[in-house]
Amino acid sequence: MAKAFTYTVRDRTGREVNGSLEADNADTLAVRLRQMGYTVVSIEPVKASMAKKEIHLFGAKVEAKDVTVFTRQFATMINAGLPLIKCLNILSQQTESATLADIIVDCQREVEAGKSLSEALAKHPEAFNDLYVNMVRAGELGGMLDDVLLRIADQLERDQEIRHKVKSAMTYPIAVLGITVLLLIAMLVFVVPKFTAMFSELGGSLPAFTQLLVNVSHFIGGPGGLVVAAAIVGIVILYRRIKATESGKLALDKIKIRLPLVGGLFLKNALSRFSRTLGALLSSGVPILGALEITGETTGNMVITKALEEVRTSVKEGETIAEPLSQAAVFPPMVTQMIAIGEETGALDVMLSKVADFYDSEVSAAVDSLTSILEPALIVFLGGTVGVIVIALYMPIFNIITLLK
Repeated sequence: MAKAFTYTVRDRTGREVNGSLEADNADTLAVRLRQMGYTVVSIEPVKASMAKKEIHLFGAKVEAKDVTVFTRQFATMINAGLPLIKCLNILSQQTESATLADIIVDCQREVEAGKSLSEALAKHPEAFNDLYVNMVRAGELGGMLDDVLLRIADQLERDQEIRHKVKSAMTYPIAVLGITVLLLIAMLVFVVPKFTAMFSELGGSLPAFTQLLVNVSHFIGGPGGLVVAAAIVGIVILYRRIKATESGKLALDKIKIRLPLVGGLFLKNALSRFSRTLGALLSSGVPILGALEITGETTGNMVITKALEEVRTSVKEGETIAEPLSQAAVFPPMVTQMIAIGEETGALDVMLSKVADFYDSEVSAAVDSLTSILEPALIVFLGGTVGVIVIALYMPIFNIITLLK
């Protein structure tokens, strides 16, 4: 049974190289390393506990920013003429992510064993998705790995930038709504009961609006609170189960892009991702059918994914991409016309890049517009909610004054 070993060797220039490989024993590994042109310095078996820890780490999450930094540094080293294994060795030592470092070491081990870089990367989908792996495979076949890695880094950076803008736009309203709900619950549970006790001591009837607020307070503060909490949990569980199915996710994505205010933002973001991903794959040399399949899996929107499935079927039958896209209502005429021009001129990847740039700017503008609308609206909503409760509580004050007289 093969065992894991760490080794230290020197290359032909005398530089020290560290790594790890699997072999039946240390002697077999030493022979293999000498055949690779290295001078063996030391070979040590990997402890079982360390091996288990490494396997465990491979299942951990890898941050997108760490993968982006790794990719750009990797491209620079390849462009400078460094050997692939040497690049991986250096990158594994200087990455800030311990999880990614272990993944890179495993990729180095796989490459040293004779596998291609894309095959090694494909073993770790938690760090390198299908888009990444297929672009690297195309770069290996075309002899332009450094160019492809730079394109991947650019793609990752743009994705992160757009994702950050969308999250920023949604974080503020969600935070304000959360604060409003918590404040409303706190007033219903702690403040309203104190006023209720005061009203009951003085006697008299409460205004209808105040009585409604008191009834809601009694409901939330009593068993009704558990009912509401259970209902919220049930809705969350139901949402996740619906989202886990293909038909459910398709229905939710259709609703998402039709929502007022934010629906256009979600659609523009998905169109930008579609255009840039497909353009990057085609410019890297990935075949059109494979590029369409990968793009459909990475758009993040099932409506576009379903449309691209129909496009793949049409392309297999010899049709263009633009024609079936024009039949899908989710793609605006500008997108399909630009793609049609790209197909006619043989510059489809360039046209897709232009479409992606356009929608990137549209997303930025939509985020700024949404923020400018939501900020004052939410402040008014928060103040109005608290104000309504305060008015409801102070409406009986006039009745109390009458009772005191």
